[in-house]
Amino acid sequence: METSRPLAVVTGASSGIGLELALQCASNGFDLVIASDRSQAEAEREIRARGARVRSIIADLGTEEGVEQLVGAIGGARVDALLANAGQGLGKAFLDQDFEALRHIVDTNITGTLALIHRIGRTMRDQGAGRILITGSIAGFMPGTFQAVYNGTKAFIDSFSWALRNELKDTGVTVTCLMPGATDTEFFQRADMLDTKVGSEKKADPAEVARIGFKAMMDGEGDVVAGFKNKLMAAAAHVTPASVLAEQHRKMAEPGTSERH
Repeated sequence: METSRPLAVVTGASSGIGLELALQCASNGFDLVIASDRSQAEAEREIRARGARVRSIIADLGTEEGVEQLVGAIGGARVDALLANAGQGLGKAFLDQDFEALRHIVDTNITGTLALIHRIGRTMRDQGAGRILITGSIAGFMPGTFQAVYNGTKAFIDSFSWALRNELKDTGVTVTCLMPGATDTEFFQRADMLDTKVGSEKKADPAEVARIGFKAMMDGEGDVVAGFKNKLMAAAAHVTPASVLAEQHRKMAEPGTSERH
């Protein structure tokens, strides 16, 4: 994709935080390549309305083929910002979940994210400049009872982002981890968690979460927890025993808890 403006690549851009991150990029002078596993027609219209050029790709970024599709769409163009936001969740007890569905959560949240960052991060390092924003989660700070695999993947991402940031500290490439809490997106519906306390309670505005994350990326910050309540939860998680955190998470994510709060 040839463009005279800086180019941002945003994944998981069909709705929610990903869409809002793409709109932040468009409003701040970037053209875009966006990717999701669903149609992004509405996202394209909103991005173009903000004066940006955009190319969209429908691809499953939990597969090698999907990552290759996205890299092919970039077509060797210089990438100035990579916003690796694609991710999925899955509720209910681990032993009751379909294993292929679990595998796809890991492949999307970890393997596909790493593959894309590895490909684009190398070219950023070679060009001596670039910004990488990875969407982690405060869920990575606590054992995810009834959401065990998702929280485990986010623990990996939260940790990985800091390691990569340190490895790239003298290269001109910055790495920022955006760590939201529960946000008003389609995440809980797709994760089959609407019958849980966390799935049914009031959530953060994805536009505000994206604004915070985009600013942190542009400022070169290492990480940012979106929202005061989430900052308190993150701080508490560092000094609370894992067994207590696991029980607290049960109260938020156990099926049927939406009826009891």
